Amino acid sequence: MRIRELAPRSWYYFRIGYNTYLVFLIGYGSTLVTVYYLAIKNIPELQSIFQRFSLFAVLATFVGVPVSVLIGWIHTKRSGLWKAEIDIGVEANPYYYRLPPGYNKEAIFPTYLEILRLVKRLSERANVLTAEDKTEIDNLEKKLKILIEGGYVGVPKRRMDL
Repeated sequence: MRIRELAPRSWYYFRIGYNTYLVFLIGYGSTLVTVYYLAIKNIPELQSIFQRFSLFAVLATFVGVPVSVLIGWIHTKRSGLWKAEIDIGVEANPYYYRLPPGYNKEAIFPTYLEILRLVKRLSERANVLTAEDKTEIDNLEKKLKILIEGGYVGVPKRRMDL
């Protein structure tokens, strides 16, 4: 891995680890402590129900987890918010306009190109290829070559060179 790639990758891993795990656990614990000691301790009716912090934490977890799962399900399945997030991710992801490294670039797309060339030759020999078909196949052939060579096909809304 090149040094130029190390900083952005480290930044990404840091954000995932920090936001997804560290801050989540600290935030969860902090919320429980804050609610219990600032709200429940000052309301005698609630104090009589939750006499100990551990009881409150267990009950809040058993209620909070299913409620959070329901909210997450609604977010992904029933609202337009998840679609908007995915749309933005697709627009910003350069690999929707170029081939990712690996088997797609090394094997799959070169195979597609060879199949396209073979079909083109067979169609020409059988005299079934119209001028329009030939133009379309030539355009596809050019695009496949560009992709295999590491270039972009299409116009991303936000182009990011890798």
